[in-house]
Amino acid sequence: MAISHGIPLRGKSGSTEKIFCANCIHCKLVRDQRGSADQYYLRVRCAAGKWRKKLGEEKIYKYFTVARRSLDYCENYEPMGDAKDYIRELKKTLPIKDEVYSQASS
Repeated sequence: MAISHGIPLRGKSGSTEKIFCANCIHCKLVRDQRGSADQYYLRVRCAAGKWRKKLGEEKIYKYFTVARRSLDYCENYEPMGDAKDYIRELKKTLPIKDEVYSQASS
């Protein structure tokens, strides 16, 4: 996350508002295999490669917590629409706790 040092940082659009990662075109929902081969959790990753751990490994987030993730600036940010309305609706519709999903058997 960028440190502003008292100066408002701007997103790609020139706005001084915070950038919500969930409202970016690069924010992608992915399956994260856990436990047995047919079970998974839903997670979110940045397709632009901006979420990295200290050792360089890609960081993924729980899909119900990504609505809170925001930055002061991101050179790859491409908004999906009005951030305020989108994030408000996202917070209302996402579940509060993790859910395990199973792949459909053929």
